[in-house]
Amino acid sequence: MLKKCIAYIGSLFVMLVLSPLTVSAAEESAAAKAAIPLWLCIPFAGLLFCIAVLPLIKGEWWESHQPLVVAGWSLLFILPFGVLFGAGTAAETVLECLVNDYLTFIVLLFGLFCVAGNITMEGDLAGSPRVNIILLTIGTLLSSWIGTTGASMLMVRPVIKMNAWRRNRSHILVFFIFLVSNIGGCLTPIGDPPLLMGFSRGVPFFWSLHLLPVMLFNMAVLLTVFYFIDRKRYCRDMARGRKPDISKPGTKIQLRGLHNLIFLVMIVAAVVLSGILPDQPFFKDARGSVRGIHIFGEVVLSFPALIEIAIILLAAFLSFKTTDPVIRKKNHFTWGAIQEVGILFIGIFITMQPALAILKGMGAGLGITEPYQMFWTTGVLSSFLDNTPTYLVFLTTAGAIGFTDGLATTLGMVPVKVLTAISCGAVFMGANTYIGNAPNFMVKAIADENGIHMPSFFRYIGWSLMVLVPVFLLDTLIFFR
Repeated sequence: MLKKCIAYIGSLFVMLVLSPLTVSAAEESAAAKAAIPLWLCIPFAGLLFCIAVLPLIKGEWWESHQPLVVAGWSLLFILPFGVLFGAGTAAETVLECLVNDYLTFIVLLFGLFCVAGNITMEGDLAGSPRVNIILLTIGTLLSSWIGTTGASMLMVRPVIKMNAWRRNRSHILVFFIFLVSNIGGCLTPIGDPPLLMGFSRGVPFFWSLHLLPVMLFNMAVLLTVFYFIDRKRYCRDMARGRKPDISKPGTKIQLRGLHNLIFLVMIVAAVVLSGILPDQPFFKDARGSVRGIHIFGEVVLSFPALIEIAIILLAAFLSFKTTDPVIRKKNHFTWGAIQEVGILFIGIFITMQPALAILKGMGAGLGITEPYQMFWTTGVLSSFLDNTPTYLVFLTTAGAIGFTDGLATTLGMVPVKVLTAISCGAVFMGANTYIGNAPNFMVKAIADENGIHMPSFFRYIGWSLMVLVPVFLLDTLIFFR
C-alpha cells in the first residue's frame, strides 16, 4: 500500500504538469463553458516564485516593492484574460474573486488579528520542551473552536515571549504552524473554512468530530518528534549559557485583556452565521439565489456576508476602544503582518483563478474514487491553492460518483471514509507550504517581526517533506486504505 500511495503521489504531479493545454473551465457570466489555456496559470506560478525567491536574493527590495510585484503579476493575468474572453468577463471574474472570496477572508483575518493582539500573557513560565508541548497542545485543541486563525493569533505571541531567551526557536514556530494553524482545525466547521463549506452543503455540524482519531494520532506523532528536536536545541542553548530571565521561583502567569474573549466569540458567531443564513428563506429571492447588493454582472455581495463583515469589524473596533494600549505595546503589536498578508493574498486570490477553473473542469474526469486518492489529491492541491474551493471540487466530485451508501449531502451521497479523506486532505495539508493556509503566513510574519529567523519558502517545504509527509503516509496506511 505504501508503494502504491507513493506512486500515486508521483503520478499526480506528472498529471498536473503534463495536462492538456486547454480544459473545461468555470462558468462565464452567460453560464457557458469556456476553454482556459494552461498558460494563464503562469502569473500565479510567477507570483509564488517571487514570494519564495525574492526574500532570499533581494530582501530589502522585496519588502518595499511587494505591492508593485503583486499588481504586475495580477495585470499579467487580467489583461490576457480580458483579451481572450472580453473585458466584461475579466472584470466580473476579478470582482467575483475580490467581493465574494477575498473581502470576507481579509476581514476575518483583520478582526482576529486585532482582537488577539489585545490579549497578552505575562509571567515567569520559560519556554522548555515540556512547556512548549503544553502550549502547542492547548493551541491545537483551541483551533477547532475559535478557528485556526483565531488560535494562531491568540497563542503565537505567548509562545514567542516564553521562548524569547532561546537562540534556536524557529522550529517551534514551524511546528506551531503544523499543529495550531492547520491540523487542529479539523473538528468543527468553525475550525477551517473548507469544513464550513461542507456544513453549508448538508454535512452535519458535529460530523467533523469523526476526525478526532486522525487528529489525535497526528498530534501524538508530531509532538513526539517536536519534543526530541526541541530538547536537543534546548540543551544546546543551555550549554551556551543562555537562561530564561526568571527572578523568582515558581510559576506565575497573568492574562490581561481577557474581556476580548467576548469579541472573539462575536467573530466566531459571525463565521457560523455566514454558513447558516444563506439557507434561510428570508435571505433568498424568488429564484432561490441569496439576496445581496448587486455589484457588476452576476457579482453580488450577499447580505449574510455583509452581516458577517459588520459583526467582525464591530468586534475589532470595540476591542481597540476597550483595551489599554499598554497591552498592545507589551505584545509588540504592529500592522506589518496583516499588511503583508493582505497585499500578497490579494494577488494570490486573483492569479489563482485559472488554476481553480482548470481544477473544476478536471475534477470529474480525474477518475479519483478511493479514499487515499481523495486525501492526497485534495491535500496536494490545497498546499498551493485555496483549500476551500479545492475541498468543494472534490466533495462535488464524490457526490456525483453515485455512491449508494454514506452521508447524504446536497451534492449527493458521500461515503464517510471518502468525506473523511477529503476533509483531512484539505485541512491538514494546508500546512505543507506558507501559502497553504493564511495563518501560516501570518505566524511567519509575526515571528519575523520579533526577530525569529524563520525558514525560507523552500526550507519550510523541506520541513514539511521531512516531518509532515511521513505522517500523512502513516495516515494513509492507517485511516484511508
